[in-house]
Amino acid sequence: MDSVYQINAAKTEFREAYNTGDVARLLACFHDDAVNMSEAFPTARGAAGKKQLKERTEELFTKYSVRLVPIVNDIIPCGEKMFDYGWHEFTLTPKAGGAPVRTRQRYMELWSKDTAGEWKISFFMNNEDVRAEFNGVLATWFLDQQTVSAST
Repeated sequence: MDSVYQINAAKTEFREAYNTGDVARLLACFHDDAVNMSEAFPTARGAAGKKQLKERTEELFTKYSVRLVPIVNDIIPCGEKMFDYGWHEFTLTPKAGGAPVRTRQRYMELWSKDTAGEWKISFFMNNEDVRAEFNGVLATWFLDQQTVSAST
């Protein structure tokens, strides 16, 4: 099977882990020795990185129903590894009620195969995206939400 297709399939699993609020499923997307460079958190590797990710996502899933829309810009072969980058658009609906919170992050992931031959994230980095402005017009985000709004 084509490696780019396999990364897309693994990225789907990553998305579904967020969308179903399944911490264990999300952690399974990462190598045991992965480097995690998430914005606003210290760089963590291996067990410390997975612990940090587990605690953050448990808190997130306790407070919110999460909808992740990954926008993959490109998936690039790098020898025995695969590199992908793009945006993660999150819609966070408070479980206690209230308006949804939307946030968009830029990300970069380096994927490599584990001992079972499955693609796992071995390096993850993200930061808050900054909306671009072109000729005085702000770039549009969350296109899927706007399409839904326009059709109702």
